[in-house]
Amino acid sequence: MPETHAALRGAQLIKALFDRFEQDKPDPRTELDFINPYTLVVAVALSAQTTDKAVNKATKPLFEMASDPAAMLALGEERLMAMISSIGLYRNKAKNVIALSRILIDTYGGEVPMTREGLIELPGVGNKTASVVLNELNIEPAIAVDTHVYRVSHRLGLVDAKANTPEKVERELMRVIPKPWLTRAHHWLILHGRYVCVARKPKCEICIVRDLCPRIGVETVPFIDAADKMKAKASPQAKLHTKAPRRPRDRG
Repeated sequence: MPETHAALRGAQLIKALFDRFEQDKPDPRTELDFINPYTLVVAVALSAQTTDKAVNKATKPLFEMASDPAAMLALGEERLMAMISSIGLYRNKAKNVIALSRILIDTYGGEVPMTREGLIELPGVGNKTASVVLNELNIEPAIAVDTHVYRVSHRLGLVDAKANTPEKVERELMRVIPKPWLTRAHHWLILHGRYVCVARKPKCEICIVRDLCPRIGVETVPFIDAADKMKAKASPQAKLHTKAPRRPRDRG
């Protein structure tokens, strides 16, 4: 019989979890479609607050027309906006793609810099985007922490409650996950969170690590970023529940 979470702790549990993920999906990859390092950078930048499916739908015709910085500049910001108008924040994303394309031509001869420092200097490319690019191209092991990775890491007990920001979760995962799995761990965790260990009703009945999972905070591990906070503030339902009901005054 397979060992369960109750029988495993620490490094043994981590090994058991990632052995299972590896057996199920030995070579996990990003679900974003790309042709080369440049289109990977563009796709990841466009994916902020947008599903991979929506990005792929927009980039399929885009990358057929513009798969390098020179072609993107020739396309221009207005036409680019029209081609990606189906995704969120498309106006600002189009500005960033044009700006980063110009920098790549002026500074890097049209090539994408293969260092974290070079990548994060590009408009629209932050540390998380750089981590995804470097990890996907097998240049530098990295774990970009999005809402799925954050949630699954806590539920599986890979990090503790003190890791309460994406940055802290990333540092802890990089520390505890053994080197042979580091370049693939991001994909395993994000795919597991996207399709199985979902936020509201995790699909434990189909989970390949259900016998190993401690189910920590299954209903109580939120991931709150700036966008989530803005949505919460704007939500009528949120407003209804943020104030305690007033007690009627004693009129004597």
